[in-house]
Amino acid sequence: MLLRMLRERLAPYRAWLTIVVVLQFVAVVAMLYLPSLNAQIIDQGVATGDTGYIVRTGALMLGVSFVQIICSVIAVWFGARTAMSLGRDMRAALFHRVGTFSTREVQHFGAPSLITRSTNDVQQVQMLVLMACTIAVSSPIMMVGGVIMALREDMGLGWILAVVVPALFVSVGFVVSKMVPNFRKMQARIDEVNRVLREQITGIRVVRAFVREPHEEKRFATANDELTDVAVRAGRWMATMFPLVMLVVNVSSVGVIWFGGHRVDSGQMEVGALSAFLSYLMQILMSVMMATFMLMMIPRASVCGDRIAEVLGTDTSVVLPEDPIAPDPALRGHLDLEHVTFSYPGAESPVLSDVSFSARPGQTVAVIGSTGAGKSTLVNLVPRLFDATEGAVRVGGHDVRRVDPDLLWEQIGLVPQKAYLFSGTVRSNLRYGKPDATDEEMWAALDVAQGRDFVEALPDGLDSAVVQGGTNFSGGQRQRLAIARALIRKPGIYLFDDSFSALDLTTDARLRAALRPTTRDATVVIVAQRVSTIIDADLILVLEDGRVVGRGTHHELLESSQTYREIVTSQMTAEEAVA
Repeated sequence: MLLRMLRERLAPYRAWLTIVVVLQFVAVVAMLYLPSLNAQIIDQGVATGDTGYIVRTGALMLGVSFVQIICSVIAVWFGARTAMSLGRDMRAALFHRVGTFSTREVQHFGAPSLITRSTNDVQQVQMLVLMACTIAVSSPIMMVGGVIMALREDMGLGWILAVVVPALFVSVGFVVSKMVPNFRKMQARIDEVNRVLREQITGIRVVRAFVREPHEEKRFATANDELTDVAVRAGRWMATMFPLVMLVVNVSSVGVIWFGGHRVDSGQMEVGALSAFLSYLMQILMSVMMATFMLMMIPRASVCGDRIAEVLGTDTSVVLPEDPIAPDPALRGHLDLEHVTFSYPGAESPVLSDVSFSARPGQTVAVIGSTGAGKSTLVNLVPRLFDATEGAVRVGGHDVRRVDPDLLWEQIGLVPQKAYLFSGTVRSNLRYGKPDATDEEMWAALDVAQGRDFVEALPDGLDSAVVQGGTNFSGGQRQRLAIARALIRKPGIYLFDDSFSALDLTTDARLRAALRPTTRDATVVIVAQRVSTIIDADLILVLEDGRVVGRGTHHELLESSQTYREIVTSQMTAEEAVA
């Protein structure tokens, strides 16, 4: 899978790779030529005392060395450029693919794992390509060329090569086979460490509020120790690699000197040839060592490549329409759910079952129910964060699965359950809803969202800094900024997913009063836990276990729905409920 992915991803850089291969070939050939020239100096120059021959051959060696250096430097430059470009392209491809995922796929992989795959895993593959451009290209050429040149110097010592090289490959192959499973476990352990660390950082306030620092330290220590154990096992196998190679190198060097010395003594071999043969043996074994270094990286990079390919090969469950259509402008704000059912793959029971309702501009539809009743899932079906497994969700008269996604999202203003703000400023976060929004539009949206007062009180107003997640604001302030972000785009359908939960009752009442004239020409869907938030809704849906067990206005439901009465009773006195 790794090779197939690299073949596809490196296709745009074939020209650069060709340059790398050619330059590495020239550099290795030059390197292989040097021991032969050195042997000539010893056997023909030094032995005969021909100084001129020594100078000429030495100058040639300098020229060959210079060519080797230049070719190697340029090859490494192109190799590094290729590897870094590949890493950039893979990160961009992962980011784009994850951006197409529905909530289902994101939950399947998990945010920590997706982050690890986009950073650490890409880096491992990137380093493999860099090493391949600098080592994998030159090692085979050096190995084959070294064998040919060594046998050219003396065939009598060729049996040493026939024994040493296969023995080295078998030993290295055994070690690498033991490293692969450990590297696979290692990447999974890194995911786990990232998950625990992300949870602890994100939930630091909860951890401190419940004085759970010791418990969280133990959780992290467990995940950290598991990663360390796997890394140590992989490291032990890796640590045996170089001593094993060096043992073979040293034993083979002793063998060449011992048997070669006897051949020189018997006149079957020249001293220069013995020196050259030893140099070629070192080059052959050096190429094996470099190939070994590559083999050490391949197992981990292969695991990382599989994980990257898994993300890139996962198609979103929210499939783009082949022939997208536009919502009917005359039906702007029209929302219809027709016998909608939603189930997660492999789930025993559906999250939503046979939900139907219609909403028109100027109407407010509220959804209430116990935790886990499917309220947020229902809201998420409208902008296609999920797709209904049965039935149809229609916006502007058309099934959302047939509507152009950009045109669909233009009609929807979503305020999610968790009011998330991006790092930047208040202004940049509000313009997330409308990139060309003016200051007047932003202040108007803040007025309706009851956020003008605290934004004006900030040192820089709209230009005040917002840290990642908006954690420098309170929960209620984040919700009001998220509501303003949705209001500023003036969509046809507003989706408020429990978006008033962090507001006090007074602010909640003022905000709902300010919303009425603003959303007069739009459809409003509100998911809420508080009855006071939805008491004036035109239609209230009561969900229980994913089914609609009651529908109507507040007063109608008080008479017809036992579930709704229980919810109301738990929050309000009888007098308030009737009022």
